[in-house]
Amino acid sequence: MPELLFKEFSSVSKAEWDAVIVKDLKGADYEKKLVWKVPSGMAVRPYYQREDIAAFDWLEAAPGVFPYVRGAKTHPGWTIRESIDHTDPIPANKAALAAVAAGAEEVAFGRVAIGSVNDLALLLNGLDNVPVHIICPGDKLMRRLLQYLAKNPRKAKLTSTLDPLLDLDLSEETAKANHPNFFPFMIDAARIEENGPTTAEQVGFALAAGIDYIDAMSRRGIEPVRAVSLVEFGFTVASNFFFEISKIRAFRMVWARAAESYGIPADKCWAAIATRTSRWNKTIYDPHVNVLRATTEAMAAVIGGASSICIFPFDSCYKRPDDDSRRLARNTQIMLKNEAMMGRVSDPGGGSYAIESITEFQARQGWKIMQEVEARGGYRKAAEWIAERSAKSMAAREERIASRKRVFVGTNQYANATERALGRIEPARIVDPRRGTIAYEALRLRTERHGQAPHILLAEIGDPKMRAARATFCTNFFACAGFDILSKRFATVEEIAAHKTDVIVLCSSDPEYAGLASALLPALNAAGLTTPVVVAGNPENTEELKALGIAEFIHARSNPLEVLADWQQWLGVKK
Repeated sequence: MPELLFKEFSSVSKAEWDAVIVKDLKGADYEKKLVWKVPSGMAVRPYYQREDIAAFDWLEAAPGVFPYVRGAKTHPGWTIRESIDHTDPIPANKAALAAVAAGAEEVAFGRVAIGSVNDLALLLNGLDNVPVHIICPGDKLMRRLLQYLAKNPRKAKLTSTLDPLLDLDLSEETAKANHPNFFPFMIDAARIEENGPTTAEQVGFALAAGIDYIDAMSRRGIEPVRAVSLVEFGFTVASNFFFEISKIRAFRMVWARAAESYGIPADKCWAAIATRTSRWNKTIYDPHVNVLRATTEAMAAVIGGASSICIFPFDSCYKRPDDDSRRLARNTQIMLKNEAMMGRVSDPGGGSYAIESITEFQARQGWKIMQEVEARGGYRKAAEWIAERSAKSMAAREERIASRKRVFVGTNQYANATERALGRIEPARIVDPRRGTIAYEALRLRTERHGQAPHILLAEIGDPKMRAARATFCTNFFACAGFDILSKRFATVEEIAAHKTDVIVLCSSDPEYAGLASALLPALNAAGLTTPVVVAGNPENTEELKALGIAEFIHARSNPLEVLADWQQWLGVKK
């Protein structure tokens, strides 16, 4: 039937598509206008066709079939994991049981203080049939886990984030313990992501770490098939939707290829991938936007085929989450699984020419990066090189945020200047872990601590189209520092001069600025005022305007962090 349907439509070649696009662009540059160049090096085109993926050798593989690009299992679905934020075993256990009763399918403990095997018994009481994940176990906790499991074999899966490359003696001991349903190791690419690498670099670095792990265990007598069965991979899912989907799919494929090279049977080469929403892109201002970010991230994880997903509560970046925020995070997944029916389809992105193309790109790039790591002696020996490469990627990422090429709604764009966050934050939370918007948030918090926010008058005058556009731009610009902004239209410069404010921003057209400045500055001087005057825009006659007394020019090339910090200092807002 599909063949009969498509016979009614003639095929359209790439040349024909491009000809129509070029015509619609009306002379605009095709590459600059429509080709999206991402940090990982891929130039994403505006459309993809069947021929773009025709050469891929894995397209016919079904879900649950090597190389597992379409999913590790034959059936769809994922496990809803909830992180429990308690330090005492008894309250943590109580919170975990409540979370399970409310719809969580797996619980993760990350902050619980475990001083003895008895503490473990208290923590895991009543959770024998519930998958449990232990975050950041040190050597003492791991040995207590091994003691506990020797007498209390579990019915449900127990996983942990023990880094198998950190202490090889402990890893060998743990691997040889052979407790049923215990999967102790994690290659934590989530920590890798927080250091700045691109999605392709995350794939490559995690793959290199996994290979180093198999090699290290093999040298200690642990068969590769056994080593692979004990490890889970942890990935952060951020907000670059299509690339995050493809990152998970690409990693499963390259891991399967790598595992196959060790002689591991094809049905054992799949990777268990636990995902969590990113901490790096969450914000303390306009925090409910974090709910939207986490929802799209969870959707990317689902479409990518993650084994489990943990959504952090929207307020966890600035305070200890409360019952409502935890419930909201949990119900986001429950909604995706039960109301949006996303748990009923295997590999929903499969067949998308764009997603398949991005998956192939990230798999190839990730494999190439792994080979670069191997050429430097493997993951551990290449640690310094990996750190340097990640730092470069992080610097590029943060530069894009500073220049607002990378938008964070409510923080570096579309900020609510009247919002106050100082009273709701816990200082330790807002800096750990590192987040992308910290520099902008520091500006806002500095203004809040000052008490009275500086008053900015956006004086709209002259050309109606330009004054409105530039006032909108400047509103977004100054709101990033939490300044008090008033946008108002004026008929004369005398009206502007009579307005009491800390800073005047002229919002008009380039040809009008010289006349406006030459009239406004003398009017202010005559009134005995030293109010600084700023021009919205970057006109050609900036030197002339500076000579008239214009203090600053605000435009798309301005660095908001630098300009706003300078204005804070000028206006008495101290660091």
